[in-house]
Amino acid sequence: MARVFVTCRVFPEEIDRLRAAGHSVVMRELPGPIGCQELLDGVRTADALICLLSDRIDAAVMEAGGRLVIIANLGVGYDNIDVSTATARRIVVTNTPGALTETTADLTFALLLAAARRIVEADAYTRAGSFRGWELLQPHLGLDVHGQTLGIVGMGRIGTAVARRGHCGFDMPILYHNRHRNEDAERELGATYVPFSELLESSDFVSIHAPLSQATRHLFDRDAFRRMKRTAILVNVARGPVVDEEALVWALEEGEIAGAALDVYEQEPKVHPRLTALHERVVLAPHIGSATTETRRGLARIAVTNVLAVLEGESAPNAVS
Repeated sequence: MARVFVTCRVFPEEIDRLRAAGHSVVMRELPGPIGCQELLDGVRTADALICLLSDRIDAAVMEAGGRLVIIANLGVGYDNIDVSTATARRIVVTNTPGALTETTADLTFALLLAAARRIVEADAYTRAGSFRGWELLQPHLGLDVHGQTLGIVGMGRIGTAVARRGHCGFDMPILYHNRHRNEDAERELGATYVPFSELLESSDFVSIHAPLSQATRHLFDRDAFRRMKRTAILVNVARGPVVDEEALVWALEEGEIAGAALDVYEQEPKVHPRLTALHERVVLAPHIGSATTETRRGLARIAVTNVLAVLEGESAPNAVS
């Protein structure tokens, strides 16, 4: 019998799958992020770890979890895990690709539209009883989305799904920048591969879907924002540190860009205080890209499937290490 430590609340049916296979499960029931010491204590006798992307799984955690054979991340990204150390210790690291593609693309477009059409501001205005009736020059004049150029930074699964929504639903020309050409997206969506600088200069909306790496950390700095149109809106549902938030606040305050819609943050869960003070065409969400019941069930199901495979001596379906 193996012991599985789960750092967060998980759907009961997935815990039942682990127990039905004969494994012992300890699941953390408290809301909010797990503390460092609690994480170290939890892995000491664990053979498998199911964790969140907000859990920092570094060498110290793996040292404490000397019996670990698998770390199953509940998410697509895995920059929270020291994969090289896991590989050296022969610990399998897995993720959940594909499960959240369409859901995250939906949220991306919801944020884009909310910022462009100033939905959050208009909602607060209406709730406050300030709506006096239709006027030609109403207070919340927004920006058109249909027919405008959409720039995608990172044309993987999610980036392509967002591009498809823009192209098919809003007749938007698609520019993209990626480590590699995405010829399928070029054929299907008429997407055009361009250098990063050209994408910034030509796009009306810039949507980030690149993974976090040394190459992408603070990819969006003051120079990037200077290159963008003053009427452009930035959308980030990828990883917070891809954007230098100090530079973003500067760009918004100085009018270098028109707005931003964010679901992730550089020091998550902390949000830059000057960002929260900005309202015009600025939309802030609490990392809800995959937050639908169906999708979150899918993440848990894939993570548990990965754990069961490894504990049964089989290859994990979604190994990244």
